[in-house]
Amino acid sequence: MDSFSRFMTQLNAPPRETIRTSMLPAAPGAPVAWEVSREPVDYEAAVERMEHLAAAIRAGEESERVWLVEHPPVYTAGTSAEASGLVDPNRFPVHRTGRGGEYPYHGPGQRVAYLMLDLKRRREDVRAYVAALEDWIIATLDEFNIRGERREDRVGVWVARPDKERLPDGGVRDDKIAAIGIRIRRWVTFHGIAINVDPQLEHFSGIVPCGVEGHGVTSLTDLGLPVTMDDVDLALKRVFPRFFGPLA
Repeated sequence: MDSFSRFMTQLNAPPRETIRTSMLPAAPGAPVAWEVSREPVDYEAAVERMEHLAAAIRAGEESERVWLVEHPPVYTAGTSAEASGLVDPNRFPVHRTGRGGEYPYHGPGQRVAYLMLDLKRRREDVRAYVAALEDWIIATLDEFNIRGERREDRVGVWVARPDKERLPDGGVRDDKIAAIGIRIRRWVTFHGIAINVDPQLEHFSGIVPCGVEGHGVTSLTDLGLPVTMDDVDLALKRVFPRFFGPLA
């Protein structure tokens, strides 16, 4: 069980499936800006820019924003990361970050979407926001006829793999196709989601992805869909307004 799910269990919270996930703005306002970086973005530079944008949004000086990037290969350590989750610490740079979660991998072929949204315009509800991110990913995967699913004992989006060897208890293995890691400061969000489009899946072997053992990692290409990053970007953009409101 990952750190987010442990936190939810401690709160005795109802299943995420029952959460009303709409994060539409409560009142009309500026649409959300949509930005795509075509060249790889250094992870530390991305965090610095997100910090700046979040502060500017909080001050009313910038519009809310979704920023799509790819990173050079990197492992990032969230606030719940433990040493046991880093299997090969010398493989890629490791960056400590203030977002929640444990160890994900970021690299070429993975679409990272950073969201700087003002939850005061929407709902001051962290659980609903995380569930809305999951629903956004699931709806995006559905555009490619991939059934993405949430799991109550772990955050992120998963694909059931009945074609793979069963778990020791006889259960069906899941492969993780998308990760979520967020930070919220004074109700403005930053960090976000990562969808595996066509990364080198072997690069995930240097970590225990997001602290979850016993399951694997997959991508759209691994599932037999040779889609491009542009295809995924268009799908993300097409379904985004359903959960978060109009785009610029």
